[in-house]
Amino acid sequence: MEASNCLIASNLVQRSDKVCFSEPVNWQIKSGEQWAIIGPNGAGKTLFIDTLAGKYALKAGKITCLNASGKEVKPSEYIKIVAFRDIYSLSDTRESFYQQRWNVGVMQDGTPTRELLPKTAGSEWGKHLIARFGIEDLLEKDIRLLSSGELRKFLVVKSLLNSPQILILDNPYIGLDAVSRKVLNELFEEIIAEGAVQIVLVLSNPADIPAAVTHVLPIVNRSIKPAMSKNDFLNDRALQKELFAEIDVEKLHFPATPKEDLHSSEIIRLSNIHIQYGQRTILHELNWKIEKGEKWALLGPNGSGKSTLLSLISGDNPQAYANDIHLFGKKRGSGESIWEIKKRIGYISPEMHLHYLKNIPCLDIVGSGFFDTIGLYLSCSEEQKQKALEWMQLFGISHLKDVSFLQASSGEQRLTLLTRVFVKNPDLLILDEPLHGLDARNKEKVKNIIEKFCGTEKSLIFVTHYDEDIPKIVDKRFVLSKR
Repeated sequence: MEASNCLIASNLVQRSDKVCFSEPVNWQIKSGEQWAIIGPNGAGKTLFIDTLAGKYALKAGKITCLNASGKEVKPSEYIKIVAFRDIYSLSDTRESFYQQRWNVGVMQDGTPTRELLPKTAGSEWGKHLIARFGIEDLLEKDIRLLSSGELRKFLVVKSLLNSPQILILDNPYIGLDAVSRKVLNELFEEIIAEGAVQIVLVLSNPADIPAAVTHVLPIVNRSIKPAMSKNDFLNDRALQKELFAEIDVEKLHFPATPKEDLHSSEIIRLSNIHIQYGQRTILHELNWKIEKGEKWALLGPNGSGKSTLLSLISGDNPQAYANDIHLFGKKRGSGESIWEIKKRIGYISPEMHLHYLKNIPCLDIVGSGFFDTIGLYLSCSEEQKQKALEWMQLFGISHLKDVSFLQASSGEQRLTLLTRVFVKNPDLLILDEPLHGLDARNKEKVKNIIEKFCGTEKSLIFVTHYDEDIPKIVDKRFVLSKR
């Protein structure tokens, strides 16, 4: 066995049938290679990297890792995986509640972000990483106050400071603004030039493959396709079509939705909004008005206050009562309950995804949309269950109806939470980064569903860092800048 083979997966067979691939897994990474593992949502990409990391017991096969001198070392010492779910380890999300970020004042003191960095943060390399990502101002903040995009940037920096031999990043571009994506790709080039770390990116879209990648491992239906060079993969249109089969959106069947009866043409009016946490001002003298049927894109860099602004509209932020906010023609704080607000709004966000890891069937997750709860605490009627299933069929996830939400892939979870948004036929859709983590096929389908559902009557706020993700019906933009 040559020392240049730094990782070898030989004939791996997982012990549990629930996480098994169609055939034994074989793969190897040689020195100097940088990989992209690519495939559609639910293909088995995360199962694959979790198997490499030793998360699942093996019935057969072996994972061999060799250091620079050819000595065998444990995979856990050799491989570091950074994924969306790792944000749990930063902010104790499992022990917190969804609105906690907006209710920090009622909680005990949190953890300053700086304390979560390894000691190497003080090195020249550490200072370089922190400066390149522009997160110096985040380090003194309570970790719970970081936006989803800021948390992701922090996770990437933290993982690079740990100096693994192989760094596996699961969908690293999700939630990052254009500047941060460019910085990350440049950092990949720097890391590779130094030769200290090899990167493996887990991706759902061929367009996300950066220049630094040299090889591609396609995965579909829990089947490992032959590995190939990046150029061969990008030129193989037949393989890409197999991985990301096109969907005939004209054949999508929409569940019947009752016609809404809005008594006000004004959906949202925000006047001189001011939001502050401690000494940090998030929003200052902000004014915004949305009329019935208008379709808006809410844009801005990571940390500019987009999620904070949406929390005011959705009823999750207590500072809403200290501001001049009108929703559906009524002033906020004039006697309406939070549930009266929520029943007219369909909302999805990265924060919701973080707090919605419930060990219940995906059908129940979708059904919870009728009650606006995180988890299903009231039983759906048979009519509601049927309606939820119809929406799952439209989104192409009806096969997950009896599958635990925790067993679904992150892309399938996002589709489940998206389906949850539509079941109650809301007047206003607030979609905060709804397409992140979805493959190219599902992105187009979801955009088509949004466009058809909204029509002329529904109002829409769509948040993204990718211009190409914005639905065609969006014709207005509201741009925030970072203070």
